[in-house]
Amino acid sequence: MESYVTTKDGTQIFYKDWGPKNAQPIVFHHGWPLSADDWDTQMLFFLAQGFRVVAHDRRGHGRSAQVGEGNDMDHYASDASTVVEYLDLKNAVHIGHSTGGGEVARYVAKYGQPQGRVAKAVLISSVPPLMLKTANNPGGTPIEVFNGYRSGLAANRAQFYLDVASGPFYGFNRPGAKVSQGIIENWWRQGMEGGALPHYLGIKAFSETDQTDDLKAIAVPTFVIQGDDDQIVPYKDASLLQAKLIKDSTLKIYPGYPHGMHTLHADVIDPDLLAFIRS
Repeated sequence: MESYVTTKDGTQIFYKDWGPKNAQPIVFHHGWPLSADDWDTQMLFFLAQGFRVVAHDRRGHGRSAQVGEGNDMDHYASDASTVVEYLDLKNAVHIGHSTGGGEVARYVAKYGQPQGRVAKAVLISSVPPLMLKTANNPGGTPIEVFNGYRSGLAANRAQFYLDVASGPFYGFNRPGAKVSQGIIENWWRQGMEGGALPHYLGIKAFSETDQTDDLKAIAVPTFVIQGDDDQIVPYKDASLLQAKLIKDSTLKIYPGYPHGMHTLHADVIDPDLLAFIRS
């Protein structure tokens, strides 16, 4: 089943909800500038394991409304909560990739835990605590990099998205990389389905939101995973810090894995996720 739910500010959010309604739910939060479709492999895997699987398109992304307002982490988390509350999901596992990991951190801290709806969380190649290089975050990524994203998107979004997918996102720019044209085209398809303005504004959301307090507030068991060859989100400024800030965290670093490792190495990642969820 797939459907729409309308948020407090009137934004239509697209979601998928598959599997038995009485099974433990796993909720997936996608990265920028993608859609719920980025989780197809995981959703089919966990569906086959007897779970209920839910994923939504972030506002401005995929099939959700291409709104010019609310393209920030607070609205992303609130929208996710709208889906969860509408479906009345309890004892849920929330899994986020990249920007979706930021969304999970804020959702769990602000909505999921206070409402008693969250059992566990998973952060995959995720953006918290803060991507942007600042005086307090010297290991961060310089603002010039994000300005480059903005200018690339504004000048020729279609080419920029091809370049990201065929280059650093999956490590396809590494010597000897086994390149999948299908994965590149599917990334491009998801990206182009969303809105140019929400994607443009989303760059600020994922790069400049300080989520230190969100991570400190998370009390549920959390699996923090990342590849050490992540060219989008440097792991030393992301997963290593997440694991330190989250009280009940388990950290796993995968040698040589790229940013989009859940797609490229689903055969390794999915069983690891299952083991954590069942532990």
